[in-house]
Amino acid sequence: MIRIDRVWLCAQPLDMRAGAERLLAAVVSTLGAAHAHHGYLFVNSRATRIKLIVHDGFGVWCAARRLNAGRFVWLSATEAVPPSLELTRPQFDALVVGLPWQRLPEMAVITRM
Repeated sequence: MIRIDRVWLCAQPLDMRAGAERLLAAVVSTLGAAHAHHGYLFVNSRATRIKLIVHDGFGVWCAARRLNAGRFVWLSATEAVPPSLELTRPQFDALVVGLPWQRLPEMAVITRM
């Protein structure tokens, strides 16, 4: 099992042909460093594929995911967002299955019937 203490969403879309070295270079150029036990998420321009790169303290793991239908809920290009954003575990879990992870707090409470 790979230990991941923090997950960072890298806002800028990336070409999914990128391998671990290019993704790692994007992390270093965006955040300044890749820290051990941190995961970094990237998306393609159509938000149909994501890649996760994890530095485990010894090396780098790279995983990819594609939805069979639909798109991943990502940051809008019109939103004023930082180049990276830390995700909570519930947000990460929602994002990788294609759910609206930004709305988790408001979805946790039912106010109307």
